Amino acid sequence: MSDSNSILQLSAVEMRRRIGAKSLSPVEVLEACIARIEAINPAVNAVTATCYDRARAEARAAEAAMMRGDTLGVLHGLPLGVKDLEDTGGLLTTHGSPNFLNHVPARDNALVGRLRAAGAVVVGKTNVPEMGAGANSRNPVWGATGNPFNPMLNAGGSSGGSAAALATDMLPLCTGSDTGGSLRIPAAKCGVVGFRPSPGLVPVERRQLGWTPISVVGPMGRTVADACLQFSASIALDDCDPLSYTSDGASFAQLRPVDLGNLRVAYTEDFGVCPVDEEIRVAFRAKIAAMRRFFKCCDPVAISLPDADRCFDVIRAESFVAAFRDTYERDPGLLGPNVRANYEIGAQMTLADRAWAHLAQTKMFRSFQEIYRDYDIVLSPTTPVSAFPWSTLYAETIEGKPARNYYHWLGLTYGVTLLTNPALALPCGVDGRGMPFGLQVVGRFRGDAHVLACGLAMEHAFAYDPQLRRPVPDLSALREPVPALRGLATHPPRADLATRALTEEEIAALATGEAHARAV
Repeated sequence: MSDSNSILQLSAVEMRRRIGAKSLSPVEVLEACIARIEAINPAVNAVTATCYDRARAEARAAEAAMMRGDTLGVLHGLPLGVKDLEDTGGLLTTHGSPNFLNHVPARDNALVGRLRAAGAVVVGKTNVPEMGAGANSRNPVWGATGNPFNPMLNAGGSSGGSAAALATDMLPLCTGSDTGGSLRIPAAKCGVVGFRPSPGLVPVERRQLGWTPISVVGPMGRTVADACLQFSASIALDDCDPLSYTSDGASFAQLRPVDLGNLRVAYTEDFGVCPVDEEIRVAFRAKIAAMRRFFKCCDPVAISLPDADRCFDVIRAESFVAAFRDTYERDPGLLGPNVRANYEIGAQMTLADRAWAHLAQTKMFRSFQEIYRDYDIVLSPTTPVSAFPWSTLYAETIEGKPARNYYHWLGLTYGVTLLTNPALALPCGVDGRGMPFGLQVVGRFRGDAHVLACGLAMEHAFAYDPQLRRPVPDLSALREPVPALRGLATHPPRADLATRALTEEEIAALATGEAHARAV
């Protein structure tokens, strides 16, 4: 196969099958991805630092192994985008912050190392909000990521670059991470799949409060099966994460769809407490009406998470205090507005606040699990508003009322975060404005395999219904650059660091220079 467009239309699962059958070369796949990135990325600004030369060398090695008949990893030869919060050895990792303009890690972190060991070829990094704070992927290093369906609207965050890269077929697989909805929200906004797994299934090396389960890393893909493929290579027991535990990762690549006719479905528009725009409520009701015929039953349920807002405030702020106290005390100006706001909220809290929050979280968890005595999954919208301009930092109003802070519009996802149940963001047609609508599918406690199997079946059923099928952006409308997206980059990185992988010697020299600069 030589037509790059035909290659890029393949799912990651089908790419990997053809590589294993020696009918598709990893070199062909990579070159198709690079050509698409160069053609489309200027219009959406999803991919940031790249390492094409190293990726080409790895793709050639993958092709040679394929032709020799070597045993191939589950991701062998598949190009991968890595969220710019994850350390990548030799490749610039900025966290979207001017404080990390020259940060080139000496090694891959646990997640990236595991995916590369499974055969994935890292092509580049994907854009994020500064330090991952917020659900609008814009920062002073790389600028903003535009939505593939309208580049003047936001792509969500903090995994917005990954979602936009997947939606435009620039890459078949991308990593994501999720605290308050950071992979579910961009997946919903861009019409792709994002999965927030149960805490501990995928080890998180960079989570500084190792015993706190709100932050996880998870897979993103264009289909549920693609996400499962990446997920299968991510699962492990690892002593970098005290919450990690042993599970059969390989089984997730072999999941089969459930029988939707036996599925008992509950749904809620707002979990009893979340503000949701009326147009999203109307769209959600229409989606439920269109899909309920697939299920054994599909019932509205009364759910209440009365303390979710304050509880998330406390638990989220606690992690920001742990991560940014030294920087804040040295100079608050080194932190962006979202990060600084979270730190300052946490700095004012007491041990009593901390104890209250964890008591409240436990009560909500226990109450929510009772739903699964009568139902198998719970459905809700993923976000309460349609995509808004990336020039607006966050959704300032919901249901016509002012948001109480910059992350209040994430309530539908951060409520589920507190419960720790696995949750899937599944493409589900478009909203009233023609923008992607994401369905949030919440599984039972530790029910990761089951909720993904439900997603496989729902995705297949939705594909035959114009109201429910995954929307696809018009790539012909993305052939012209959108310079305004890069216009926010007030601290762009050095070109020599942003376009290739560094050697070990170069990394050591750079680290020495940074240490000298700090000393001066």
